[in-house]
Amino acid sequence: MSHSPDAQLVQRLKDGDLTAFDALFVKYYKMLCVNAYWFLQNDQEAKDLVQTFFMDIWDRKLYLRFNDDDIKGYLHMAVKNRCLNLLKQRKKQDVHHEVFTHLQQEDTEAPDYYNCLQASMKDMSGHKRMAVQMVYIQGKRYQEAADEMGISINSLKTHLKRGLQFLRTAVHKIKE
Repeated sequence: MSHSPDAQLVQRLKDGDLTAFDALFVKYYKMLCVNAYWFLQNDQEAKDLVQTFFMDIWDRKLYLRFNDDDIKGYLHMAVKNRCLNLLKQRKKQDVHHEVFTHLQQEDTEAPDYYNCLQASMKDMSGHKRMAVQMVYIQGKRYQEAADEMGISINSLKTHLKRGLQFLRTAVHKIKE
């Protein structure tokens, strides 16, 4: 095993040493914020993303994946991937926003799908509504939504399927 400071830090982390986590944060936080800023072009978002990443390192025990020889590379790649995922999620939300804006601006004689969807969402039962909101409106991943709801990913998929069927039926009634 290498005896570099990073290798020792990783070993202390794997042994559950909280002071090693603090040292890791102090050593890499600013550098990772700069890295995240390069992608996001927003100082506060960059800081938030890096801070959340460090919380995940401890809470989800991501330090167990650290390679003793290249902790810096792992941290940079992980932050880069989180930034790219955030940008992809932001782009998806922009598309959803455009669609909703377009629906709101449609001719008054055309069916009002947007209001129908909103009303149908209110009429939908708890788990179905929550699943649809988390995945399609908030843009969360299936596993993340399932964890927050306290259900399995298969249960989440079932609630999504039933929720979408409910919405399709409501929109279909307007077309008639």
